[in-house]
Amino acid sequence: MQNSTTLVLGASPNPERYSFLATSLLQEKGYAVYPLGIKNGYINDLPILLDWPSKGSIDTVTLYVGPAGQKAYYDSILSLSPRRIIFNPGTENPELEQLAKEKGIQTMEACTLVLLKTGQY
Repeated sequence: MQNSTTLVLGASPNPERYSFLATSLLQEKGYAVYPLGIKNGYINDLPILLDWPSKGSIDTVTLYVGPAGQKAYYDSILSLSPRRIIFNPGTENPELEQLAKEKGIQTMEACTLVLLKTGQY
């Protein structure tokens, strides 16, 4: 198992959603996953969590919430001090990217699924 935890923001129990697919593939590749959503459910056998993790426990935040919905999460995301934030297609947000860079957090505009499938994660 990889020794870093990825927070999937916008986790959904719908198997057709990219957040569901990314969570599944992260698990399959041996990563610890913290699926954070807004409603109860499961991704495979993993419960979707509704509470933020503690600071320092998250290496990567991968976003599946659009820019308008991200604003409410800025402080929570930045307070985790993750190593990086991945902006998946449709979640690109120059404002949050700038705030993250000011805190020394790496940002990427990339697709988590592609990164995982090509060994670049």
